[in-house]
Formats: sequence, C-alpha cells, structure tokens
Amino acid sequence: MIILKRKEEITFDEFKSHWLEKHSKLVRQLPGIRKAVFNLESADGSGDIDAVSELWFDSEQAFEDAYASEIGQQVAQDSLARVSRRERVLVTEHVIV
Repeated sequence: MIILKRKEEITFDEFKSHWLEKHSKLVRQLPGIRKAVFNLESADGSGDIDAVSELWFDSEQAFEDAYASEIGQQVAQDSLARVSRRERVLVTEHVIV
C-alpha cells in the first residue's frame, strides 16, 4: 500500500484526474502486477491524506523488481512529481469476512 498526499499547488480534482486517467496507465504496465486499486479520500482532499494506492504482487521481491524496472522508475517519478508525502507500507492481508 502507498499512502499519498498531493502537493499543495495541485488541487484535489487535478490529483484525482491525473491518478485515474494518466498514472493508472503507467501502473498497468508494471511487470508482475496482479491488481491495482486507487482509493481516494471520500471528501474534498482536505484531510491528512488524499489517497491510498493498493498494489498487489506475488511477493515483496516481485514488488521491488517491478519498481527497479524502467516503467517502475517512470511510475515512481510520476508519483513523486505530484505528492508531498508518499509512504510505502508492505502488508500481509488477513481476510476476516
């Protein structure tokens, strides 16, 4: 998961539009990606975070390999150009229901 906060000079609508229309096209090209979900804050972007990105890979190594690739570097650069905060959190899913 990646926790995201946009740069102050970018409106929430610009951030949302870019992530859903342009950034998503880059993410789809990551080698080994199984699933990608982009969760936007439900309000207007006035909170501490704007989005949580869920990227699904078979393993942590597959994730690292994807971001080490040329397209992975493009994904990271595109993200960093638009966010003031980006925290990667590697998690293990435990389905309850």
